[in-house]
Amino acid sequence: MATATIKAPAATQPAAPKYPEQVTGMYILARALKNIGIDTMYGLVGIPVTEFAYIAQEQNIRFVGFRHEQQAGMAAATHGFLTKKPGVLLTVSSLGFMNGLTATVNATVNCYPMIQISGSSERAPIDLDQGAYEGLDQLSVAKGLVKAAYRVNRPEDIPLAVARAYRAAVSGRPGGVYLDVTTPCLGAVMNRADAEKLLFTPVDPEPKHIPSPESVDRAVKLLASAKKPVILLGKGAAYAQVDEKIRKLVESTGIPFLQMSMAKGLMPDKHPLSAMSCRSTVMSQADVVMLVGARLNWLLSRGHGKWNPDGRFIQLDIEPEEIDCNRPIAAPVIGDMDSSLSAILSGLESVKLSMDPAWIKALQDETKVKNARFMARMTGNANASPMNHWCALNVIKPILEANPDVILVNEGANTLDDTRDAVDMTLPRHRVDCATWAIMGMGMGSVVGAAVATGKSVVAVEGDSAFGFSGMDFSTVCRFNLPCTVVIFNNGGIYNGVGVNMSGNGDPAPTTLDVNARYDKLGEAFGAKTYYVTTPDELKSALTEAIASKKPALIDVQLAADSGKESGHIGYLNPASLQNVIV
Repeated sequence: MATATIKAPAATQPAAPKYPEQVTGMYILARALKNIGIDTMYGLVGIPVTEFAYIAQEQNIRFVGFRHEQQAGMAAATHGFLTKKPGVLLTVSSLGFMNGLTATVNATVNCYPMIQISGSSERAPIDLDQGAYEGLDQLSVAKGLVKAAYRVNRPEDIPLAVARAYRAAVSGRPGGVYLDVTTPCLGAVMNRADAEKLLFTPVDPEPKHIPSPESVDRAVKLLASAKKPVILLGKGAAYAQVDEKIRKLVESTGIPFLQMSMAKGLMPDKHPLSAMSCRSTVMSQADVVMLVGARLNWLLSRGHGKWNPDGRFIQLDIEPEEIDCNRPIAAPVIGDMDSSLSAILSGLESVKLSMDPAWIKALQDETKVKNARFMARMTGNANASPMNHWCALNVIKPILEANPDVILVNEGANTLDDTRDAVDMTLPRHRVDCATWAIMGMGMGSVVGAAVATGKSVVAVEGDSAFGFSGMDFSTVCRFNLPCTVVIFNNGGIYNGVGVNMSGNGDPAPTTLDVNARYDKLGEAFGAKTYYVTTPDELKSALTEAIASKKPALIDVQLAADSGKESGHIGYLNPASLQNVIV
């Protein structure tokens, strides 16, 4: 009996467009992005989005290509935070999409506006699980992790999809949006005239959310009644770009303030009303706390722990579900930051505050004592040999503070904590770090995003472990000739380089890296100006020269292997203590 031969159907290929009368979905996508004001895109190309990146460049959308999608996404997220316009990330399908999604989820958690656009494979074989090329159901993966997610199957729907993604990214509480564009949609052909008719500019994508008069009146009365009030500024306040209203709120009321890490610079850290150095006292004694763009999450002990149990909270937020998240909020004010602050400032004009003058004096006296103690720690380590974190920061601090318009990117364990405490900021949105989730690996992406978005010089202070997540994308800094200096604190490990492998089998301890690594050689490979420094004088000379050059530079700072401690403060997990608990 004859055996039938079954042939797989040939893949259907769309007919090539007849330029200039016809265009593809890729052209429509580029034009739709350009039409809503997108002028920069970060990403890494490959099937099926390479041609789209070329077309986007043709439309004068700057394409910043990376070595890894996660770093491109971190750049897009940073771009969004600094500009209030969505940073756009372009990735290929499947694992390229997954790599980028890490950054999009991080943008969502941190409330940065961002749009990830990924090409995806043809739907039919994915839906039937038939083993399609990179056949991942990307939309299903993204939906539960980002603020919004959409799939585009037809070129006619691209302008609407882009407008919806933009609106979702910037409206209300900002966040990451995923746009899944299928390969057939990207390659589909339309008449140019028909495609142009589809393009439009969305109206009022970021509408005002005016707080209710009742909520404003309640907040004003509570603040006026406080004997020991404090204003707590979060990165949401920095993102909102309402700097003058925040300054007026603080200085017209005379209420002391605390600033979260990425809010530093909204008010100068050295301002006489800054209570940064006596945070524990403020937490334990404040009777009314006004949260401005800050959340009572783990970074603030979720409102418990050291906080005054009888203290009451005012919270300015645009998201109603944030209220009462961890602690009852006595006076929620739901609205956009600009509208809420305007209303509260207006309400405060007709009330008299009850703040105890002794509250300010006590905090200022404590600040002087603690600041002096902190500087003694810095200067007491000034001549450490080999250098430790405080020795290096004793050099870096005055240089960065003398260049306030330089954006500081900072990550690591001890490197993050110590730099945040050491370097005073005077301008808003000039500090970018690992933020709400405290993730490592945002460094080089944020360096590139900050430099591209603002045109300003950037200095990154990185732990050696943190730099390892993104170090290859220092090549992106060099390829685009950005005015960025990367400073790497090398103490040879995660936390430090003196971990002990308790088995004695000769393998490194889990926290051990390489204290003898020469990261400057990596910078040299990509054509940057590089420095290897072992003394404070060498570091001072290198950093001063690198910032002044406005060129890519990498400074490898050699620290002692025992510089730094386990940053989780879990005592029994420190190697020196393990010997005492092992039976």
